[in-house]
Amino acid sequence: MNRYLQSSFAILIVTCLVMNVSLAKPKEINWPKVYTQQLFHITEVMVTDVASPPVAARIYAYSTLATYLISKEAGMGFEHQDILGQTYLAGQNWDVENPGLSSPEFAAIYAMLKVGEAIMPSGYLLKEKQQDWINTALKAKIINKKSLQVHLDYASLIAKKVMEVAKKDGYLQLSTLTRYTPQQGEGFWYPTPPAYIAAVEPEWKTIKPFFIQNLNEYEPAPMAPFDMTEGSSFHTQLMEVYTTTNELGEEKKLIANFWDCNPFKVQFSGHMAIGVKKISPGGHWIGITGIAAQKAALSFAETAYIHALVGMTLHDAFISCWKAKYETDRIRPETVINQQLDQRWRPLLQTPPFPEYTSGHSVISRASAVVLTGYFGDNFDFIDSSETYFGLPERPFPSFLYASEEAAISRLYGGIHFRDAIEEGVKQGEKIGNMVWTKVGTKK
Repeated sequence: MNRYLQSSFAILIVTCLVMNVSLAKPKEINWPKVYTQQLFHITEVMVTDVASPPVAARIYAYSTLATYLISKEAGMGFEHQDILGQTYLAGQNWDVENPGLSSPEFAAIYAMLKVGEAIMPSGYLLKEKQQDWINTALKAKIINKKSLQVHLDYASLIAKKVMEVAKKDGYLQLSTLTRYTPQQGEGFWYPTPPAYIAAVEPEWKTIKPFFIQNLNEYEPAPMAPFDMTEGSSFHTQLMEVYTTTNELGEEKKLIANFWDCNPFKVQFSGHMAIGVKKISPGGHWIGITGIAAQKAALSFAETAYIHALVGMTLHDAFISCWKAKYETDRIRPETVINQQLDQRWRPLLQTPPFPEYTSGHSVISRASAVVLTGYFGDNFDFIDSSETYFGLPERPFPSFLYASEEAAISRLYGGIHFRDAIEEGVKQGEKIGNMVWTKVGTKK
């Protein structure tokens, strides 16, 4: 081959390489992964603030609402019915104009972080995460410097609109309501060891739900009345808690600890009280939602959709459950067992600071599982890694409903709930989940 041909051949090869590079598709963004990573920054702040379970659900609801709203306003398509059209916000005029964003995904996540900043006491910690998100998006060419400010302004406006709604849901009025005082007499709730924390969010039933129109329609069946007569329903259930916790095997201990999710856990070392970091029950199911979204390789729009739907379902489920808790005001197993059976007995899990009936984890787990099953289908298996951040191992599940059953029974293994609170809690959550999914589940 002469020099001319060699030179021409080399030029041809270089030209082909350049063309291949120029025609190569940009690296696709794994939006479900990015979304869940950014949302977890909000979870971390909740843990810092020791957000109560219902408060945490409210934060998730409004934070994820912001991402859904931007996705909707940007004209992204959703497979199922509009979420907001099925809530009390159906007629809400958001009064925003879509500026024609090049990356509504970027703006949606920024808006989520802005809502998190505004809605939490330590939300200022998210300012650093917001800047990190800007830097990440610029580096990955999700957004460019020229259009950055338009996106930031729009995201901030949406976050402001969402917070305007949040400020009208009754949360700001909670501190003005009558302070809770434990009732006198047998069978009523009383603060429990080791920290004897006062009752948490006793007036949460006054918060406005998204989907539920009449809370009375979701009341659980009556609980077993307090009766220490041998053979009574209450006494039988009490002895079941006592016997079960005294005979726990390693698997049941693992199940109880995996679903503990108690942000109020306190350990004492001498005269020091040390708070133990724990994710909330709602945070656990938001984590499962992110895991499922990643496994199903959802689009950004669908990731925003299912997170908002689960977040708002959690919010409503906690309102319903907390209404039942403070209207029944039922004593915890630990108090009765210490008074009547065994003064030294302690449950495997630390008893959370609010009345017993119904079981919050049973209610919200079932409601979430029903919605997730409707969206992803029956027998959607997944590996739950929601608790690895908190030092617990991954746990595989064959379906969302199976996971919710395990979450519910974990409260018996942990020694913090009676069986009727668990079983009726599951029914309560099932009813709420079915109601939500009936509203939005039809495909377009």
